[in-house]
Amino acid sequence: MDLVWIFCGGNTQLFYQFVNIPFAFLFCCLAKQGHLSIINRYIYLTLGGFILAIVTMGPYSLLLFFSAVLLLLLIHCLRPMHIHQWTLGLQMCWQTCWHLYIQYQLYWLQETPDSRLLLAISALMLMTQRVSSLSLDLQEGKLSSQDQALIPFLSYSLYFPALLGGPLYSFKTFVESVRQISVTPPFASYLGNLTSKILQVVVLVWIKYPLKELLKSVIFRVNSTCVFQDILWIWILSLLLKMNYYAHWKISECVNSAAGIGLHGYGHSGKTSWDGLSDGSPWVTEASSRPSVFARQWNRTTAEWLRRMVFKRSNRSSLFMTFGFSAWWHGLHPGQILGFLIWAFTVQGDYKLHHFLHPKLTSLWRKWLYVCLNWAFTQLTISCVVVCVELQSLASVKLLWSSYITVFPLLSILMIFIL
Repeated sequence: MDLVWIFCGGNTQLFYQFVNIPFAFLFCCLAKQGHLSIINRYIYLTLGGFILAIVTMGPYSLLLFFSAVLLLLLIHCLRPMHIHQWTLGLQMCWQTCWHLYIQYQLYWLQETPDSRLLLAISALMLMTQRVSSLSLDLQEGKLSSQDQALIPFLSYSLYFPALLGGPLYSFKTFVESVRQISVTPPFASYLGNLTSKILQVVVLVWIKYPLKELLKSVIFRVNSTCVFQDILWIWILSLLLKMNYYAHWKISECVNSAAGIGLHGYGHSGKTSWDGLSDGSPWVTEASSRPSVFARQWNRTTAEWLRRMVFKRSNRSSLFMTFGFSAWWHGLHPGQILGFLIWAFTVQGDYKLHHFLHPKLTSLWRKWLYVCLNWAFTQLTISCVVVCVELQSLASVKLLWSSYITVFPLLSILMIFIL
């Protein structure tokens, strides 16, 4: 266990997810061998989430239990046509209260918040996704009467494989996955997929160490008089921050896969596909040659949730409404507000630039030149977003605006007005 803690580099969330894997593996084995009935599977997943919340969050686990009970009360008391507005509204208000309390501790009291509280709020944000997704399914009539039972509802909101890290998927997919665990493909396929994903996590964590050494190197310095060094330092910092996210999302996939959840059927080659529950591939995301493509690939299930909750339901300024809601959901820290505002302008500028240049890309070399330049532009503008959002405070804003890299998001704003 000490080796796992050292490997995780003191990241408690990553450590808890590694510890989760054996319990998820045990659940899958018991279900496959017929020792757990359907109702007992729901109970196992719910009790696992209940225990995990208490162990990792202590008294702050009550934040999650309150949301779970509130969801059941709203389902019981409200008609389906009204349930989504009340569920999303009350859940966002509850979550925002705790985000504001964190800001009060950080900026007013100048205190470091309890790590258990931070973990609880992170889990609360993920619960907001699940309960709002469920409430919208109920409002849109997507669930059959046999799916509408309190125990599956409670299990969906608290089940332990996704409690600390997602990914998000619909209630209907959750119910089908729990029912079909006993008929999943052979054990060799299941074990091979799990091993592959764990190795990917190991690679992502190891990549962070040379990036940290580069940041400490005298060669790369922030606010350097050399433009190249200054921009490169911010880009490496953003890459390090992104690796934390990628490792976290991939280990969350591991926990769900270990529980036997996430089977996506069979590919063209006849092999089983376990990518049904994924926040995207780090390699595909980093290869994105347009900011708008990066936005859709980054934290894919959350991007789809935002699209469903806000973008498709907004009558005007859908793009800015979506990024504004994302800033609210993340906590409304100063850096987050600026970061998501930059991201919205970058995506809007990308749409206009692509619409303007695409008809002119008539030859292969022009297309390759456009892709390469746009990839570099995407990396640098997203670096600004990641640094702002992740560092959160006004210090991140000052760090960014003292760097030459701010030229790139400003170019996005300029493109909107010119084109």
